[in-house]
Amino acid sequence: MLTQAPKGTKDIFGADMPIWQKIESKMRSLCKNFGIEEIRTPIFEHTELFLRSVGDTTDIVQKEMYTFNDKGNRSITLRPESTAGVARAYIEHGMHNNAQPTKLFYIAPTFRYENTQAGRQRQFHQFGIEMFGSYSPALDAEVISAAASLIEELGIKNIELRINSLGGPECRAKYNKMLKDFIGGNIDHLCKECKERYERNPLRVLDCKEEGCKKIIEKAPSVLDCLGVECKEHFETLKSILDEMGIKYVVDPQIVRGLDYYTRTVFEFVTTSIGAQGTVCGGGRYDGLIEECGGQKTGAVGFGLGMERLILTLEAQNGKEEYKPERHIYIGSIGNTGFIKSQAITLSLRKAGIIAECDTVGRSVKAQMKYANKIGAKYSVILGDDEIANDKVSLKNMETGETEEIKVSMLEEKMKEVFNK
Repeated sequence: MLTQAPKGTKDIFGADMPIWQKIESKMRSLCKNFGIEEIRTPIFEHTELFLRSVGDTTDIVQKEMYTFNDKGNRSITLRPESTAGVARAYIEHGMHNNAQPTKLFYIAPTFRYENTQAGRQRQFHQFGIEMFGSYSPALDAEVISAAASLIEELGIKNIELRINSLGGPECRAKYNKMLKDFIGGNIDHLCKECKERYERNPLRVLDCKEEGCKKIIEKAPSVLDCLGVECKEHFETLKSILDEMGIKYVVDPQIVRGLDYYTRTVFEFVTTSIGAQGTVCGGGRYDGLIEECGGQKTGAVGFGLGMERLILTLEAQNGKEEYKPERHIYIGSIGNTGFIKSQAITLSLRKAGIIAECDTVGRSVKAQMKYANKIGAKYSVILGDDEIANDKVSLKNMETGETEEIKVSMLEEKMKEVFNK
């Protein structure tokens, strides 16, 4: 299978690339405005990092991780999510010694062995923001506002922010007991996996996608009823900040997210544009993760979104953007002298910021002009012995068909003038 990509992977190029570049540019611009710096972590980590951070009862750890032993017989896993790796880097490089909060973002390929479907691949790409060094609900609001700002900037419609609080360890323990009592009365109606989750981590049952389990879960007690005084105050303050920011939200007690490290705030941005699997972005607070991974007690909050799903949402709402290749000018040539000269002029134009192209295949003049049209050239010239000897060339506007005679030596200045370079 040398000429076919593995199942669940996809080549991104040509007409697909402009939307990726556009979105990534907006992401980087937004992070600059929020004072968030980029981090690039390895695509693989020691398996133990994900077992400890993500949780061994999650679907990711149980079913989806790409894990293997390397030549040193060390267990290595391709990253199934990026928060754990960023947390590891935060600890390893002593970022807690810097002025806090530490605010980081990533755009990274990620790997999960999943059933492939629209917007879900085995190698996919995540954009995420992680902020460390504060327990304040203001940091939760900043992360949520960054996600909301990106969604607004991209023009995504029909999207709803849903928030919830899972509370701290004491709230969680209280709720787990209440949830276990409830599930125990319905356990015969749960799927096989949820029966196992019931014993090890009943909160995971709330994240089940099986229809039978979902119907039972709808009647489950609310985690909000188990919040202690501090966790209630944290959640109420977050809502007050979001209200003041003008960010609309819905409180949804069913949101638990799919990873064990979340505490207190969890949230999702959900759209109806791509069907049942409508979560575009999700995240929350994970105050115990840094300590769990060997660092100091550190407040932290973040989110991640899948690039493929984001693009799918945009295309569902707006249609696929038309791909229009563009060149400022095509330098055609006749004969060997013109061919050689065109290469040098093209390089000179490129150095001046002009998007220039020339013949490197050996096409006829007619074929060169067809090619100039295909690549979207705005202007074209044909260089031959006479044009070079007389320092004169006919500059053609490819859109209007109008021509203008100019000096070959002035071509660069003319293109700078036209394209404001």
